[in-house]
Amino acid sequence: MVSTIITPSLKDLLVDYLKKHKKSDLLTTYFFFLEKKYNIQPVLFLREKTIFQSKTELLKRLEDSGKLWRETEIKIQVGTQSVNAATKKIYICPFTGKVFGDNTHPNPQDAIYDWVSKCPENKERLDGIKVKRFFVSEDPDVIKNYIQKRREPISKIVFSSGVTGKLFNSKKAVLDDFEKNQLKSMELVDVPSQNRYQIEEHFLAFIQEQLDDTRISAFVEAMSTHDEFETHVARWIEENQ
Repeated sequence: MVSTIITPSLKDLLVDYLKKHKKSDLLTTYFFFLEKKYNIQPVLFLREKTIFQSKTELLKRLEDSGKLWRETEIKIQVGTQSVNAATKKIYICPFTGKVFGDNTHPNPQDAIYDWVSKCPENKERLDGIKVKRFFVSEDPDVIKNYIQKRREPISKIVFSSGVTGKLFNSKKAVLDDFEKNQLKSMELVDVPSQNRYQIEEHFLAFIQEQLDDTRISAFVEAMSTHDEFETHVARWIEENQ
């Protein structure tokens, strides 16, 4: 025989719930009871269109199977070369030495014009306007003077999302993004009544087990032993006759 025990803490939660939901039907109240008793916090995993019993259970399952995040190494190149071995023509600011190469900038001539017109070191004026003066060279020996050796790339460990493939700086950032964009909280009462999403097999088995008539009857019987629930129990019995 199945029996249900309503602990003092569960009783307090039920009293408060039924004060706020005076017309709550039997199944809705029963599902609220199950949520609190078993600490069930259903979540919909949007990518897989599947409902799980809790976020904790889903995250553990994905992490154990290596589907939540992956550790990966990236190379970070610090700085960019304004001039390199393939540069054939350069445009040079005479005031600061700033240089633009014909193969490292999409429009080096416009860039040097813009640079010298705003350069704070440019003190030359013509009719009160900064002179747009600059040097141009195609001499390989001049050009090679402007080639700077690049620093070696920096290696860094980052984390990629097993769901989206996006890169993040930390595992916490992966989890935060996953929870924000892939999870949707649900109430237990809404889980069995919907048909848009599948229910994870163990969670489904649990729900089916708890919906057994003997378990629901045991819950009603346990509620009837508390005076606070007398009117609700009477209403449920009448509604289900």
